[in-house]
Amino acid sequence: MLHCKRNHGGSTFEILADQDNTVILCLHKWGEHEHPTMTNPRMQPGNGLILYFRVSNLTGPWENAQRLKAVVEAPPHLNHNSGQEEFSLRDPDGYYITVSL
Repeated sequence: MLHCKRNHGGSTFEILADQDNTVILCLHKWGEHEHPTMTNPRMQPGNGLILYFRVSNLTGPWENAQRLKAVVEAPPHLNHNSGQEEFSLRDPDGYYITVSL
């Protein structure tokens, strides 16, 4: 239906991408890799879902998050799994959001 292909492989994580290798969806097994929103399926709303946003410059979104007094879960850092710089925060409804390069 979406014409996606698997771009990662493995039993705990998968990346689905289109024919141009644009990431469409990432699927992650509960409890793997210590993601804070994926450790207990009975937790608060937003648990089990991480929204990732890719940007070309991390500085602007980070400054906006600070200006808006967003609830920061992780300040800018290198994610050793992806090799990308990123930061994570909670939106007003409690959903976990990661912004990365």
